[in-house]
Amino acid sequence: MHKKLLRSILLVMSMLMASGCGIIDMIYLPPAEDTAQEIFEAANDAMSEKNYVRAVELYNKLRDTYPFSPYTIDAELSLGDAYFLDEEYELASESYKDFESLHPRHEAIPYVLYQTGMSLLKQFRSIDRATTELQEAYDYFNRLHQMYPDSPYAKGAEEHMITCRKLMAEHELYIADVFWHMKKYGPAWHRYEFIVKNFQDVPEVAEHAKEKSLAAYHYYKEEQAKETRQKRQGSWREWFKWL
Repeated sequence: MHKKLLRSILLVMSMLMASGCGIIDMIYLPPAEDTAQEIFEAANDAMSEKNYVRAVELYNKLRDTYPFSPYTIDAELSLGDAYFLDEEYELASESYKDFESLHPRHEAIPYVLYQTGMSLLKQFRSIDRATTELQEAYDYFNRLHQMYPDSPYAKGAEEHMITCRKLMAEHELYIADVFWHMKKYGPAWHRYEFIVKNFQDVPEVAEHAKEKSLAAYHYYKEEQAKETRQKRQGSWREWFKWL
């Protein structure tokens, strides 16, 4: 009887010790790391749910934790998409540029060039702002059009090249018109002439600039003649004073 009781006590103690080890492990051991596949799938789920901030967090986690995983390249590309869809266009363009730099021969490069151009184009706000992003966007679309003419993105790139040129021309026209309204006809004339020379591919803007250029030149010459007369009159006055 006592032997059976002792065996039972020992059995219970061993079970408690075993379960205690499990409890200790749960408390003190770090949780198992998510696999690269699990992180990638969770990021894609976040994208499907339009939770782009979470998607960015997970794609970056995958890239930093598992840089050599077969899922990492897709995560790097999707990172740019997540920024783009979240309207973080500056971060999107940088992510796409990084992807091209790291994987220049990847099959997705035509898409990457297109998306880089779109990210830059969407950074442009209005014609009274600098056109640095527009010119860069044009260059990316042009590269795509030249290097991958058979790509499904080539036609869209060509259309956006036209948009970029039109916006750049309108920006130059805006500056010329500012000079015109300030009655600074010399700078206005030079700016209109610049448009006529460099934006023949935007005929509606070039033609308008040509008309304004003629008028600005006329007023500019009138100003010069007036200044010349005033200088002559001033010199005569000084001469008479000397007498």
